[in-house]
Amino acid sequence: MNPIIEQQLNRRSVRNFTGDSVKQEDLDQILKAAQQAPTSVNGQQISLVVIRDKETIAKIAEFAGGQPQVASADVFITVVVDYHRAAFAMADVDKEIVINRSAEGIMAGAVDAGIMLNALQTAAESFGYGTTAIGGIRANPDKMVELLGLPANTFPLVGTTIGVTDVASVSPVKPRVPVESFAMYEKYDSALVIQGMREYDIELREWWDNIGLKDMPSYAESTSQYYGQIYFPHIKKSLESQGFIFQDQLD
Repeated sequence: MNPIIEQQLNRRSVRNFTGDSVKQEDLDQILKAAQQAPTSVNGQQISLVVIRDKETIAKIAEFAGGQPQVASADVFITVVVDYHRAAFAMADVDKEIVINRSAEGIMAGAVDAGIMLNALQTAAESFGYGTTAIGGIRANPDKMVELLGLPANTFPLVGTTIGVTDVASVSPVKPRVPVESFAMYEKYDSALVIQGMREYDIELREWWDNIGLKDMPSYAESTSQYYGQIYFPHIKKSLESQGFIFQDQLD
């Protein structure tokens, strides 16, 4: 099998690390590889804050809801939506940045952050390291802004752990919805999506039971726990304080 496809098919979130160190030369290559990820209009509106200091990682774990998989990671990388760079580039040609004051600016930054997250994790996993995406940093965005010293026109959107996987605690690859209800040809098929969701709800329940985690929720239950509420309620206020505003027409 193609080794990249095999790696992707076996991707899983790693929440237990050995405590061994990520080699600096590996980390350097991971960062260089990730930097080649595409960005909208080549704006390069993504920056990374790479944390190796254990006390700082412990604070991030606390801000993200006390997640032990963050605290035990050897490296934590925050993916920052960054229009600070573009603002200064435009100032050099006597222009003012306005994209950060539009819904499109926020969406473009979020898309690029997602691409960067995948690039980082794919590169790290190619060296044999484990990773987990951490959206929990958005639970306390103001604290993350302060901790990382982020200027205006930037926002800490998502992070990833990197560490040496504790192979003794690795779980089987978690199943996904049926591929035909995920990748649809020519048109979106709502009936197929609903059917696939209900099949997956049963499959995920069985998967949890088979690995001995009978108290874990099904897909429908888990999704309801999160999407039945605004679970990170401070993002809008934090975005606005950083210079991001949701609007499409500029006054």
